[in-house]
Amino acid sequence: MIIRTANMEDLDAVASVEALCFPPAEAATKEAFAQRLQYYADHFWLMFDGDRLVSFVDGFVTDQEDLEDEMYERASMHDENGAWQMIFGVNTIPDCRRKGYAGLLIQRAIDDARKQGRKGLVLTCKPKLVSYYGRFGFVDEGVSEKSVHGNAVWHQMRLTF
Repeated sequence: MIIRTANMEDLDAVASVEALCFPPAEAATKEAFAQRLQYYADHFWLMFDGDRLVSFVDGFVTDQEDLEDEMYERASMHDENGAWQMIFGVNTIPDCRRKGYAGLLIQRAIDDARKQGRKGLVLTCKPKLVSYYGRFGFVDEGVSEKSVHGNAVWHQMRLTF
């Protein structure tokens, strides 16, 4: 397995993996990923098995402390000098799940954020995943009031260094 950050040439693969991992109401579009890659490709952690993208984690950096729905659509809000690494998506293709790939990428994102001097990381997840992210040190802050993305209930979780 190879882990690396992204570039614009990864657009099709990233969009395809996202479509496999999230329902249409929650999945980012190819156009949204093009914007994200333009603004913060270095904040995409990709895992490849040979030439096949099997998992990725992405999100931008900001001084805003809470993850808001607007962030998913406005990649231009990225601030490379921001205090918080947001995590917008944790994706692993269905036939590669439960092998620890997403966990390796989450840990890499945590390690990189720490090395970059961030205050920590913030993500939102569905209730069934709260304990999973808790294993990495994320603390559940309860149901998010600022994210109702895809008309779902999301818990905001924070890992503070």
